[in-house]
Amino acid sequence: MTAPVALVLAAGKSTRMKSAVPKVLHPVCGRPMIDYVLDAAREAGVGRIVAIVGHAADQVRAALSGQSDVEFALQAEQKGTGHAVMMCRDALRSHDGAVMILTGDAPLMRSSSFAGLLDDYQQQHAACVIGTANTANNFGLGRIVRDAAGVFQKIVEEKDATPEERKITEINVGCYVFDCQSLLRALDQLQPNNKQGEYYLTDCCGILKSQGATVIASPRLDISEALGVNTRQQLAEVTQHMQRVALARYMAEGVTIVCPEQTLIDPRAIIGADTVIHPFTTISGAARIGSNCQIGPHAVIEGTAVVADGATVKPFTVVQ
Repeated sequence: MTAPVALVLAAGKSTRMKSAVPKVLHPVCGRPMIDYVLDAAREAGVGRIVAIVGHAADQVRAALSGQSDVEFALQAEQKGTGHAVMMCRDALRSHDGAVMILTGDAPLMRSSSFAGLLDDYQQQHAACVIGTANTANNFGLGRIVRDAAGVFQKIVEEKDATPEERKITEINVGCYVFDCQSLLRALDQLQPNNKQGEYYLTDCCGILKSQGATVIASPRLDISEALGVNTRQQLAEVTQHMQRVALARYMAEGVTIVCPEQTLIDPRAIIGADTVIHPFTTISGAARIGSNCQIGPHAVIEGTAVVADGATVKPFTVVQ
């Protein structure tokens, strides 16, 4: 079976972040947020990755240039998600199999969720699988409309939803799996029939369903995964969530973190059991800290630093 291809939308500006840095390159726990999406796609079994670049394309290319499995497609004008995927036609033309479409500004997406969507695609012989999540906090999000038997019918945007549809808690999170050749045919029929004059990828789902193809909505994702980054506040929220998950993992593995709220640890770090991390400590990069260590308070451990078993890193010390 041909390995899936992932298309990662990475052409957007940082308009609401008021930044000259492309949105997908803003760091979360020390890494560009797009890196987390790429890693999750790889872990789910993707064989090729196409990053769709646009705004400050050279910066994004440079940031990802060391990742040999990433190729690029240029969206010189941003005319919607469907238009972005159109820019990948040449890269997809000979592909026979699954295509995942992901957003580069959703770093909390998990590989297990992507793998679940790919499994749904294969098991149900679907032309399209729409990743969904359930949340009562659904304002402004596209609703998943199903019939009485639970079969997917359509995606309805907030502005177009009836009062009953607005009560729906299942929402579209913006990640998809398409059969490649079905997607290409749907893109040929896509029209910018909206006030923005943009080509919406979601319309491809409707085109395929109207032609009798199997289109399913799969609630594989947790709502936390759907938290994308459009503002500095959302960047902080995503970082805090990732820190909570990472610190909980370290503590479950036998590390004492005296005050989690006042400690920053890169999820790539390796820390041995019975090590104590005191408040106001920052551990960045893929540092390796042994067992039975005392770290801080107010210590900084950077990059690929190595701290031996039983060592003490005194307050206000920097280890590089």
